[in-house]
Amino acid sequence: MSRNLSEYNVQSKKITCLLTLYIAATSIVTGVSNAEQLPPLTHKLTVIDGGGQAPKLELHNLDEDIINIKDLKGKVVVVNFWATWCPPCRREMGSLERLYQSTKHKGIEILAVNIGEDIDTVFSFMGSVDPSPSFHMLFDPEGSSMEDWKVRGLPTTYIIDTNGKIAYRAVGGREFDHPDILNIVLNLTK
Repeated sequence: MSRNLSEYNVQSKKITCLLTLYIAATSIVTGVSNAEQLPPLTHKLTVIDGGGQAPKLELHNLDEDIINIKDLKGKVVVVNFWATWCPPCRREMGSLERLYQSTKHKGIEILAVNIGEDIDTVFSFMGSVDPSPSFHMLFDPEGSSMEDWKVRGLPTTYIIDTNGKIAYRAVGGREFDHPDILNIVLNLTK
C-alpha cells in the first residue's frame, strides 16, 4: 500500500511540474502574463463592529525614522502588512499608492508594514511598482507586530478611524483605489 502511495505522489509531482511548465509556456506564446492569469483583486472590506483601539505600532521607515501610529491620531490610517514575495501584496501596492495620492490632502495616512525583509529588498521592489509608493514603508524584520495585530496571513490590511479604533479589515489582496474603498476611507474622515 505504501509503495502505491509513494508511486502516486511521484506521479502527482510529475503532473504538477508538467502543468506548471505548460502554463508558463502558454503565457510566453500567448503573451498573457502571470498577473493576467490571477483572479482580480477584490474591493470588499470587513466591518469591525465595536472595533477596539489599534494596537501599538512603532517601527522604522526607509529613512530609519521611527513612525508611531499614536502620533497619527485624528487621521484615518490604512495599515497594510505585506512582503515582496507575496503575489497579492505586490499586486495591490500600486492601488495603495493611488489611494494615498487621491486622499492624502484629506488627512489620510498609509503605513505599509513589511514583514521580515531588509531595506534593500523593499527599495528594489518599490522601483518596479507603478506608481512607486510615496507613503510610509515600515520595517518589522522579526514580524513581532503580526501578533499584536492578529495578522494570520499576508496581505492583511486594517483601516483605523480618526479615534484610533479599527473600523475595517481586509485579508487578501484588494484594489484600494476602487470607488467603494475610496468612499469608505473618505467617509471615516467626517
